[in-house]
Amino acid sequence: MVRKKVVLLVLMAVIAAAPLLASGRAESAAPAGDASALERTVNDPRLFQPGKLTVGTGDPVYPPWMLNNDPAGGEGFENGLIYALAEEMGFSPEDVVWVGQTFDQAIAPGPKPYDFAIQQISVTEERSRIVTFSQVYFQPDKAVVALPGSAVEGARSYADLRRARWGATIGTTDLDYLEGIIGVQNVAVYDDQVGTFQALQGGLIDATVVALPTALFATAVQIPEARITALLPADPNDRGHGLLFQKDNPLVEWVDEALSTVIARGVVDDLVGQYLVGDASIPEINR
Repeated sequence: MVRKKVVLLVLMAVIAAAPLLASGRAESAAPAGDASALERTVNDPRLFQPGKLTVGTGDPVYPPWMLNNDPAGGEGFENGLIYALAEEMGFSPEDVVWVGQTFDQAIAPGPKPYDFAIQQISVTEERSRIVTFSQVYFQPDKAVVALPGSAVEGARSYADLRRARWGATIGTTDLDYLEGIIGVQNVAVYDDQVGTFQALQGGLIDATVVALPTALFATAVQIPEARITALLPADPNDRGHGLLFQKDNPLVEWVDEALSTVIARGVVDDLVGQYLVGDASIPEINR
C-alpha cells in the first residue's frame, strides 16, 4: 500500500512539473531568436566579445601604419581606418579593443582571438585557403629606394630606370616587377630583403623596388640613409591589403558592407594622402 502511494505521488509530481519543463524549454529556445535580432549591432553575439570590436594588429606597430606604437591613439593609416570602420558599424572609440600579435600568428590557420586583423596583410590565393579576407581596401604602389647620388635619381621613365644596377629578393613580386614591367635585365638576386638592403648600403646595387608601404618603413627605420626617389604603378600581381578573419567567420559580410561605405566616403583616400605619401614632390614614373 505504501509503495502504491509513493508511485502515485511521483506521477502527480511529474504531471505537475510538465508545464514548468515545457516553459523551461521555451525559455532556453528564446535566446536564439534574441541572438538573431542582435546581429549587425554592437551586441552581435557573433563578435569575439559582444559589445566590443576586437581587432588584431602587430606588436609593436610602426609608422606610418600606426604612430607612437599606440593603436588606440588613432593616429596612422591603419588605426585611422579601423576607427572610421568601427563608427560605421556603431561602435564608439572606447569599444575598440586591440590585440597584439606577430604577422605569422595572423596568417596562420585556426581560431583567432579577435574579430579580424589589420597588419598590412596582402590578399593571396594561398592565404585564402586557410583564412578569410575582406575586400581589398588598399592597393599599394611600388617605390624606388636608393641612396642619395644614385644613378636612379632624376629618372623619369622606365628607360632611365633600366640604366641602373638593380637588386631584389628572390621569389618576390618585386623581382617579377623589375623584370616583367620595368624590363630590367640582370637583376642581382638576394635571399631576403635584409640582404637586398645590405647590398644597397654596400654599393653593390644602385636601387631596389618594393611596395610603397615597405619603402616608407625601410627608409624610416631599416635604412634611414636611403630615400624614395620615384613612385611606380601598383603591381598587377598584388591584389592589395585586406582585413583578415578566421576562416569562414560569419562577420565578414557585415564588416565588408561597412568597409564599402567607408571607402565610398573617401576615408581611405584621405588616409593615404595623410600618411602613405610622405613627400608630394616624389616623381611618378608610369611608362
